[in-house]
Amino acid sequence: MVLPAGDRPGADVTQALGALWDYRVYARRWVFLLVLSLLSFSNATLWLSFAPVADMIAHHFLLSTEQINWLSRVYLVASIPSGVVAIWVLDSVGLRWATIVCAWLNFAGSVFRTLPFMVGGIQDPFAFLMGGQSLCALAQSLVVFSPAKLAALWFPEHQRATANMIGTMSNPLGILVANLLSPALVKKEEDIPMMLGIYIIPAGITCLLATACLLESVPPTPPSARAIHSTSEKFLDGLKLLLCNRAYVVLAVCFGGGIGIFSSFSALLEQVLCVRGYSNEFIGLCGALFIVFGVLGALVLSLYVDRTKLFTEAVKIGFCLTSVVCVAFALVSQLQGQTLALAAICSLLGLFGFAVAPIAMELAVECSFPVGEGAAAGLIFVLGQAEGVLIMVLLTALTVRRAEPSVSTCQDGQGPLDWQVSMLLMAGLCTLFSCFLVLFFHTPYRRLQAEASASCSIQEDMSPATVDREPHPAATP
Repeated sequence: MVLPAGDRPGADVTQALGALWDYRVYARRWVFLLVLSLLSFSNATLWLSFAPVADMIAHHFLLSTEQINWLSRVYLVASIPSGVVAIWVLDSVGLRWATIVCAWLNFAGSVFRTLPFMVGGIQDPFAFLMGGQSLCALAQSLVVFSPAKLAALWFPEHQRATANMIGTMSNPLGILVANLLSPALVKKEEDIPMMLGIYIIPAGITCLLATACLLESVPPTPPSARAIHSTSEKFLDGLKLLLCNRAYVVLAVCFGGGIGIFSSFSALLEQVLCVRGYSNEFIGLCGALFIVFGVLGALVLSLYVDRTKLFTEAVKIGFCLTSVVCVAFALVSQLQGQTLALAAICSLLGLFGFAVAPIAMELAVECSFPVGEGAAAGLIFVLGQAEGVLIMVLLTALTVRRAEPSVSTCQDGQGPLDWQVSMLLMAGLCTLFSCFLVLFFHTPYRRLQAEASASCSIQEDMSPATVDREPHPAATP
């Protein structure tokens, strides 16, 4: 059950506990958050750099649409086994080294993708494109669920949701830039090498900053009681506790499904809309609105939840509203000339869907205490990627080639695809996950309760009544 409003510990608990127990925060926590955010941003741009111009990439390299989809899908596939390793790395090796390794993998992958243009005589450029994407995919596993770990280790209780939001929303910001930058850069096929080269720049800068600026994994003095025990459970023991936690399993399945749906939406948006005659520029705008409104929604909701601690209510309402908008997208995306309606729907889809992502990550940590943040957030991410692979494969498998004349603007050189059944399935899955979450997810806020109990025990130990009860030594003559 969720705590009543009056029983939910808030920022005052942390302030009282910090005053009694010498908890401190350090300004360099923002530097760590900046580096992690830039890394997440760069990794997301590399993930979806091909998707907004999928038709031109396919035509230039003589690839099929399925091969182009694999350049995005490899992120989902590779992160499933590497995600389990990343959970252990975060909780065992430390956040600093995990971030540095992630930055170098990301940079190496961005360079590897450009080798077909830098080295002449390469017969199979797809192998290099896929190899570079695979290296970047290995980096994604660490960077995506690091914000929850960073927030717990470096930030006080009343800033955790906001810090998690900043780190988490850097990923969709990267998707936003990819949706806008790739169509703007690639006007013709000869522009593809320039696009790949430009995406190396943020990856290189982030790699330099991570190597030079990150000096420690944890602060000298913890910012909260929870930070002291951030890795209290061993890796395998933590996984067992998570799998036996009914509330966590429900949240992981539903939120993981949401991650899979949004990953599929981002990767397939261009292919879905170009069939109905929409230009790459407009599709890029829809992707941008999707992200911009998502970041704004996440910012407002995170600040609100930081003050009220209404994690469960925020996630459930956000999921339900997302399902309604997803149904609207499934219907309107199959119509021609609905630019205003599609722009509004993509904006609302981001506003409701992306807004709950950082809150759901924080809720996963709350309901799984005392398991470490890396394991709690990481297992959800791994499950989300697995569900994303299944959903994307299913959505593409249900498409059929259309024989009748169409207004398609797709430039892949093949007949247009019919996405109607796929979009209806996506909306149905989103609705199913939302209903399951609302009906079956109930949990106390274990981490907040533990911090409140710690605060009460310290106050009792230091109260005057306690001091008076202590035995006094007998007077000596």
